[in-house]
Amino acid sequence: MDEKNPRARPGLSRPTIRDVARLAGVSLGTASKALSGQGRMRPETRRNVAQVAKDIGFHPNDLAQSLHRNRSYTVGIISNDNFGRFSFPIVEALEEQLASERFAVFMSNATDDPERERAHVAALMAKRVDGFVVTARRADRRPKLQIPANGPPVIYVFSRADDEEALCLLPDDEGGARLGVDHLVRLGRKRIAHVTGPEHFEAVRLRRDGWQKSLRSAGIEGSYLSGVWSEQWGRESVSKLFADRKTAPDAVFCGNDQIARGVIDALRERSIYVPSDVSVVGFDNWEVMAEAARPPLTTIDMNLKEMGRETGRLLMELIGGKHLHGTRRLPCSLVIRDSCGATRAAKH
Repeated sequence: MDEKNPRARPGLSRPTIRDVARLAGVSLGTASKALSGQGRMRPETRRNVAQVAKDIGFHPNDLAQSLHRNRSYTVGIISNDNFGRFSFPIVEALEEQLASERFAVFMSNATDDPERERAHVAALMAKRVDGFVVTARRADRRPKLQIPANGPPVIYVFSRADDEEALCLLPDDEGGARLGVDHLVRLGRKRIAHVTGPEHFEAVRLRRDGWQKSLRSAGIEGSYLSGVWSEQWGRESVSKLFADRKTAPDAVFCGNDQIARGVIDALRERSIYVPSDVSVVGFDNWEVMAEAARPPLTTIDMNLKEMGRETGRLLMELIGGKHLHGTRRLPCSLVIRDSCGATRAAKH
């Protein structure tokens, strides 16, 4: 017997619940209830049983417990974000949140293929997952996940189901745009242009609306250009915006960080200095892009990790039987770097 641990069992056999009960001096039923968190008993009895189990290295059979509780303690994630730019921070925080509840996740990539998505759903249903999380590389509407009516609950994050009964978590794109443009207004900028991506994306329209509302509130004007999500489009937009220096903007609010990088590069090529001549603000806070910009880019952070944590919290409520539905937009944050005139990084 282990001298340091008098409760350790000799030999190589795995400890059992019967060993726990014997060493703790309780019945088999009491030991089982104590370890599963069920039943009524004195707190010191529950603590003693748990300590005995820990001392002898006993781990409850997760499969047996899941069958007993009618839960698998697993969650299925369906994503079509091939690059993981948006889904990875969400899933990382979601896993951390679920770990505190002893839940594990299975992640599947559907790559915008309905047939592949159906196959993943069938496989996850066969694993008896307790819930589904659907995420994507864009927040536009999509068909709802095809699962049985009495199947596990589903939550959409950075994704939106075409179903009024669905629960969807999205960033507040309009509010994020207002954060960025209002900041430029406070810096004294009077002609704030907006360069963004394709208008068929809902996020583009919402960010445009936020830009327009901030301009109206400040009583100033600005020019608007819609193109593609690329640095090249950012560079091309500068040629359009600065064709006439007399009417050129003194600030550019960009629909994403890639566009903003292109804008900054093109301005530098024209010997127009950022931020002394023109302030630039992006959207997404893609750190590898924003921090490597010259100068580092002020941008809007969609707080994807907080979105993942909130997804985990709400999913636990759904699994617990609570009925939740509707679209919830979570606030964004302004990350201040040098491209708007600030001298140090900050988050507001």
